[in-house]
Amino acid sequence: MALMNKIVPRLTNFMRCRGIASLGALPETHQMLQRTCRDFADAELIPIAGKIDKEHLYPKEQVKKMGELGLMAISVPESLGGSGLDYLAYAIAMEEISRGCASTGVILSVNNSLYLGPIEKWGTEEQKEKYIRPFTSGERVGCFALSEPGNGSDAGAASTTARNESDNGKYILNGTKCWISNGYESEAGIIIATTDKNLKHKGISAFLIPKPIKGLELGKKEDKLGIRGSSTCSLIFEDCEVPKEAMLGPPGSGFKIAMIALDDGRIGIASQALGIAQASLETAAQYASKRLAFGKSLLKLQTIQNKLAEMALKLESARLLTWRAAWLKDNKKNYTKEAAMAKLAASEAATALSHQCIQILGGMGYVTDMPAERFYRDARITEIYEGTSEIQKLVIFGNLMKEMDL
Repeated sequence: MALMNKIVPRLTNFMRCRGIASLGALPETHQMLQRTCRDFADAELIPIAGKIDKEHLYPKEQVKKMGELGLMAISVPESLGGSGLDYLAYAIAMEEISRGCASTGVILSVNNSLYLGPIEKWGTEEQKEKYIRPFTSGERVGCFALSEPGNGSDAGAASTTARNESDNGKYILNGTKCWISNGYESEAGIIIATTDKNLKHKGISAFLIPKPIKGLELGKKEDKLGIRGSSTCSLIFEDCEVPKEAMLGPPGSGFKIAMIALDDGRIGIASQALGIAQASLETAAQYASKRLAFGKSLLKLQTIQNKLAEMALKLESARLLTWRAAWLKDNKKNYTKEAAMAKLAASEAATALSHQCIQILGGMGYVTDMPAERFYRDARITEIYEGTSEIQKLVIFGNLMKEMDL
């Protein structure tokens, strides 16, 4: 315990002076954003991340402050209340926020890439005014509902239906969506539902709905292994009536909207994983610099040196893949394969680095007084949501075959 009391304040100071060497090659705007997000994470998130995790607290005030910094709508045009930055900026911000608190990171990710992104691309002017502008300040957040109890990774098998009531120009939604991040706190959501089963993928549409709304009930908050500050629940629709103006994009475009949203979301989750991995590396290195074994610092042991070197290699490799995917998106090039690669590499890096962090800390890594065990738990979900690692490999393979014309 005495060692822990020495390590924690030094770790905080160490994090505050940290920089990413590869940022030096980026524009000053991105470097300033990284410093701003780093300072915010150090001051506002790291001190409370453990409490958020233990008590399953939604970081409401911190989300509002992120809104004031422009982080809740990074790539949304300024004309709609956003920051008007690019996706590389979003990736950098996501990593820094997630380094401080992975729960806060996923709240940021869902609002930016899964909720605001599709509306900005597909929404009408009326929809943008109603569902984007009020959700840029951090006062409100949105959600995205695709997964269902029986088809988590099969996005084209939406059993939730939206029946067209032609007499009154309304749609009636019925079905259950599960694993919805921001489920309890969100005040609006994008819902993917089948409008014509005979058309299969082309019979799936997207809808924008406010929350609460008659006919929508929330399931229980899931008690999760990690990212406990972000609520996860089911959305249960029972004769939920919405106007025809609630449809996002043309009829039958829901599957396409969902796939593009997932490509974008994978860049966000890759960045979240980078943040967890970076925090794991910093914690392990700082602890090893102070911990004595066999009369000398752990950093003098070649085994520990090798571990830290391998951790840094995995982290930097995944970061470059993530930034490459963001760059491709910003330059309007195909990035589906690269987003899947980034998400796969970064999520596996987060799991590997958090594992090694605990190993280097030994017994101290296994107790909740140190953040290492939280990193380990938070990292695990990054290999699951926005498509499991197995799905990412299928996406990579499919796109690779197209590129090779095979």
